[in-house]
Amino acid sequence: MNRYRPVFITACIVAALCFVAILTVIFIPTTEIYGVLVRALEREGYSVRTAHFAKAFPLGIKARNLEIGDDRGTLLKLDAVSARLSLPNLLLGRVNINYQAEIGRGTVEGHIASRRDMNFSLKLDDVRMEEIPLFQMATGARVRGNLHARADFGGEKGNYRGELRLWAKEAVLNGVKIGETPLPDASYENIQGLYRLKGSRGTLETLSLQGSGIYVRLKGEIPFVEPTASAPLNLTLELMPKPAFLESQKFVFLLLTKYLTTPGHYTIPIRGTLAKPMIQ
Repeated sequence: MNRYRPVFITACIVAALCFVAILTVIFIPTTEIYGVLVRALEREGYSVRTAHFAKAFPLGIKARNLEIGDDRGTLLKLDAVSARLSLPNLLLGRVNINYQAEIGRGTVEGHIASRRDMNFSLKLDDVRMEEIPLFQMATGARVRGNLHARADFGGEKGNYRGELRLWAKEAVLNGVKIGETPLPDASYENIQGLYRLKGSRGTLETLSLQGSGIYVRLKGEIPFVEPTASAPLNLTLELMPKPAFLESQKFVFLLLTKYLTTPGHYTIPIRGTLAKPMIQ
């Protein structure tokens, strides 16, 4: 029996710490937890509201109909969202939060971990682009299509590394404007994008859109700054329409004549910020 005594004592200590942690969260008022969330987002320039906010057993929170926005309006709507602390990691001195969310029929999941550095992951599947208000808010576009994404970032503050990959099939982008300049309406069979972050330098390696009669490519620099919406843009948008497509939207391409570099190839510089992009 004595040889098992250290193991028994350790198990009791772990159980006691878990019990104390759970009791601590139980007795923190829900309004206080919600207030911390609101203030954290406000520091980044965002607002939050929800129809229902509550604790989730054992160490977590959950919400329904949660909306995140800024001074332009709502940017993201989540039908349901939950986040939970991992007890084993907490006892080892690590903060590990696993989160899940639903956007329509689509799903979002991932984790945020912190010890000496930070790690963030995201997995997004079958989210309908028309259910993400950010797309319309940023470009004025009417969008359709199923979006998928994978992201993994880590490192110390100011020295993050990682990448974001996204793809979509059978997408439609209509009414897109950058500033006051309209871009052609089109259907795209395939969209693929890759964004890489190294330190504060963020590079959009490519965002390619293979459309019916047009090929579009966007690339350049989007640095990582706080708040994210103020990130300055240094991007190049390339439009490569086929003659029949160009003829069908002649008026739009007439407005873009100054950006025609070679026949059938338009090169458009995009500046401004992530919140307010503009054509130079």
